[in-house]
Amino acid sequence: MKTIKMMLLVLVFLVTGFCQVKAQESKIKDGVYTEVEEMPEYQGGINALMSEIASGINYPDEAKKNGIQGKVFVSFVIDEKGKVTNAKIERGVEPSLDKESLRVVNELKTWIPGKEKGKVVKVAYTIPINYALNGKPDKKG
Repeated sequence: MKTIKMMLLVLVFLVTGFCQVKAQESKIKDGVYTEVEEMPEYQGGINALMSEIASGINYPDEAKKNGIQGKVFVSFVIDEKGKVTNAKIERGVEPSLDKESLRVVNELKTWIPGKEKGKVVKVAYTIPINYALNGKPDKKG
């Protein structure tokens, strides 16, 4: 189990690309920015975010048993108070992995909110969470 969590930590780091914001057509949509002057930051930085995700993941037993691997893309909004809201699967792998990814993202601690022109605003993020067994990442993801 510890090996799987360590692999997730490494893979989360490799695939997040330092948690870059998903490129979208407009800078603001429905009051949510896709890029801002001061991006939201997870308490403790990127390493804390990676560690929190990796340690929080419980690879579903059925997925392990069936050798299911892949990359789940989760989008969410960091609101003006730094809370994760509106988490949803942008691209899933399998229902149990998708559900686990949403659970972990929804349980993330408070972020330092993003700012645009000195004003705290909502900011959209999309992060990939890679599930791999025995250190073999899925080539499809």
